[in-house]
Amino acid sequence: MKLEDFIREIPDFPKEGILFKDITPLLQDSLAFKQAIDELCDYFSQVEFDYIAGIEARGFLLGPIMAYELDKGFIPIRKPGKLPAAKISASYELEYGTNTLEMHRDACQPGDKVLLIDDLLATGGTAQAAVDLIEGLEAEVIGIGFLIELVDLKGREDLKGYDVYSVLQE
Repeated sequence: MKLEDFIREIPDFPKEGILFKDITPLLQDSLAFKQAIDELCDYFSQVEFDYIAGIEARGFLLGPIMAYELDKGFIPIRKPGKLPAAKISASYELEYGTNTLEMHRDACQPGDKVLLIDDLLATGGTAQAAVDLIEGLEAEVIGIGFLIELVDLKGREDLKGYDVYSVLQE
């Protein structure tokens, strides 16, 4: 099955000039969704780690399922104002603006090993902010997984030194 057939492109969203990669058709197809999760899990199944951290919002669609399949805990990395307890934050640049991510201060401990998951690697800013949060708590990022990587935007270059895996490269 070609997973790229289940990715819908939406021009000029969320702003003009952006070609948005919509994964909802993939999520709606049980076999495509299962294949995507299986490919991510298979790639990271031989690596030792304690938690999967998922970036809001679409990382929440992949990360918890992977955490369940791999018998790991899940750490939410959220947009500002969504977490109730003490938190840390990191700001970053998007290809169309800026944003901030937050994580609970007690989400992981020094020495914990964390696998980071999101749906899309574009410029790498979002993933790098999430890495900064995890490493700010002295935990170790053991890998970063994506469903889709937009190769022309060179986000992987900003994540040098990490095991980066993407199911689809466009």
